Amino acid sequence: MPLRLCLPKPLLCAGGPEIVNAKQLLENKLTGLQALNLNKPFVFTEFGADTLSSSHRFPDEMWSQEYQNEYYQMYFDIFKKYPFICGELVWNFADFKTSEGIMRVGGNDKGIFTRDRELKDIAFTLKKRWQQLN
Repeated sequence: MPLRLCLPKPLLCAGGPEIVNAKQLLENKLTGLQALNLNKPFVFTEFGADTLSSSHRFPDEMWSQEYQNEYYQMYFDIFKKYPFICGELVWNFADFKTSEGIMRVGGNDKGIFTRDRELKDIAFTLKKRWQQLN
């Protein structure tokens, strides 16, 4: 049975404008897990980046659809390096309302679709990825 990889909150929320720092944190964590030689497959769950469907920035900035695509691509590149990762589950299907807070703009916006079920750019990135995995 595969193990579900649940990252601690500081690592799960890593990112920000310096996505390279998030990449290094994640690779360090996964390299440490690999060194344990658990001989178990891992399913990587609940990864994603908040984005506003109306936001496009070049170069990419936090909250933009371009940033969300770069963030996911970072994860996909890392997954290729670790053969014990056998599955992935993005967070989340669609944006949803949450309680107010300083870390969110109008709710959880990590969805592949908006709350109105409109596609975000990441839907096309994921479609291409999943077709390539087939």
